[in-house]
Amino acid sequence: MESTSLSLSGIGMNNGGGGGMGTNSTLICAPIMGKTIDEMFIDMAKAKEIGVDIVEIRLDYLSIFHPRKDLQILIQNCTMLTLFTYRPKWEGGEFEGHDSIRLEALKYAMELGADYIDVELQVAHEFISSLDEKTRGKSKIIVSSHNYHATPSVEEIGDLVARIQSTGADIVKIATTAVDVTDVARMFQIIVHSQVSHVPFIGLVMTERGLISRLLCPKYGGYLTFGTLEEGVVSAPGQPTIKDLLDKYNLRHIGPDTKVFGIIGKPVGHSKSPLLFNKAFKSVGFNGVYVPFLVDDLAKFLATYASADFAGFSCTIPHKEAALQCCDEVDPIAKLIGAVNTIVRRPSDGKLIGYNTDYIGAISAIEDGMRGSNKIYQGTGSPLAGKLFVVIGAGGAGKALAYGAKEKGARVVIANRTYERARELADLVGGEAVTLAQLETFRPEDGMILANTTSIGMQPKIEETPIPKHALGAYALVFDAVYTPKVTRLLLEAEESGATVVTGVEMFIGQAYEQYERFTGLPAPKELFRETMSKL
Repeated sequence: MESTSLSLSGIGMNNGGGGGMGTNSTLICAPIMGKTIDEMFIDMAKAKEIGVDIVEIRLDYLSIFHPRKDLQILIQNCTMLTLFTYRPKWEGGEFEGHDSIRLEALKYAMELGADYIDVELQVAHEFISSLDEKTRGKSKIIVSSHNYHATPSVEEIGDLVARIQSTGADIVKIATTAVDVTDVARMFQIIVHSQVSHVPFIGLVMTERGLISRLLCPKYGGYLTFGTLEEGVVSAPGQPTIKDLLDKYNLRHIGPDTKVFGIIGKPVGHSKSPLLFNKAFKSVGFNGVYVPFLVDDLAKFLATYASADFAGFSCTIPHKEAALQCCDEVDPIAKLIGAVNTIVRRPSDGKLIGYNTDYIGAISAIEDGMRGSNKIYQGTGSPLAGKLFVVIGAGGAGKALAYGAKEKGARVVIANRTYERARELADLVGGEAVTLAQLETFRPEDGMILANTTSIGMQPKIEETPIPKHALGAYALVFDAVYTPKVTRLLLEAEESGATVVTGVEMFIGQAYEQYERFTGLPAPKELFRETMSKL
């Protein structure tokens, strides 16, 4: 694996972009993909309203296109910077005609005063050579290359940059595909190098594994990033919405010194953590950004993003146990639990320190739920003391709940699909073990506590539940660590069965408090966290 310790020391922010309103100059571009000129103008108005800098007008999406008339209308009436792209099928676009037709249209767009045009590397040399001096000076030419299969090595991308520059391009654009999240590190290296050599560069990595290339490009000095006007209406795989770029990720305020935090998981797209943490960072002026990392191999990820810039991570399913092995040091409680959900890079030596904040968040939420119900608890001390506490799942979160409940004096039962894993955890905490199937008839006493720590019932499989409704009557309180959706089928049926319910949102907020404080060294803005989560 290539060495990719990413750092920006000594690299300035002047990347040649012209529209940023915050601390960076990376342009935010919205693809306009209307089938008619009228639809395009509707989308342009939306783009202007939400604050984009430049619109990419995708001529290949027009069902009927009259170049002379339509280009004049588009250029004369657009009040933002314009980028014209006429992408052929062979480069991932919609146009199926002869190249000469679309290149002639792009040339005419330049003559009319388009701010930018995008032309593919395969035809760029011939196209640029055919321009007269007057036309050549009217627009900036982006020469682009798209790889829809993989992300090549740093050396290969570097060679590609040189080939694109040799065509006479004003701006280099390379889009590749992420097979693994670590592929993006190679693109970041190229963007950093282009800063040093003063080459305006657009470097993006497609698919969800490449999302961070679109979110962090201002940190590394990328010239431009793309965002969509609407969720799901994308011109390339993995594009976020403009609204998310601006509001969720505070893209305007990302600069070279911005610290990167994020959630490591698989899946990870459902997580509310980026919204929560970025809002908190912004509220106190903390120079950080929190992003989702879709990670397949945790050790490889941590070895690749090993610089001080990557300052801390939340760790979720399925990496909590692997994180224990990947940290340089592990907090004694996390070691006892056997799972890490928080990783902090120690500034003094760069070592990774692992913690577990899950058990604090979950146990506190369950205790609060019990205290709020007179049916379950009246008295002092922990309401869990002496209770039979059934944990579904023997993974990282299951271990955290089992340990936390045991510490509070509960009698613990572990239920898991595979009995061996349930037995292993039960032995660790001095509890009992049953299979998930056995829970259907498991009723040694009434007034038990049930805690689901698996992903059963999480979006998109919201119809699933780990335990049938008829088996819920014995429980006084039911907790579900899943928080998307907020009220799972398990909680709905538990409430109908007469149990007090505690949502995963309560655990999520509780563990996030401590994560935030470990990441930033600042007190958690608890009211802001609660207010933000209540609106979701």
